[in-house]
Amino acid sequence: MSQRRAVVSVIGKDQVGIIAKVTTILSENHINILDISQTILQDFFTMMMLVDVSNTENLDHLQKQFNEIGEELNLKINIQLEEIFKAMHRV
Repeated sequence: MSQRRAVVSVIGKDQVGIIAKVTTILSENHINILDISQTILQDFFTMMMLVDVSNTENLDHLQKQFNEIGEELNLKINIQLEEIFKAMHRV
């Protein structure tokens, strides 16, 4: 089976525990992180992750979990399949 990949984006005010909470959700769902990029501009946190979702039926359950911690930490967290992400952000 070919690998299905998705992009996880996290944007919000920097605070303790963001990476831990996002990666815990991925780990609990048996999703491997393939690549990660994170930066802080002043106190603004942004993170992009490329993850392997080959064994994940749909991303709705994950998005729901991300929405919960997003509300808790006042972050915007999205997950979408790589091909959809690429199509939406074509230059």
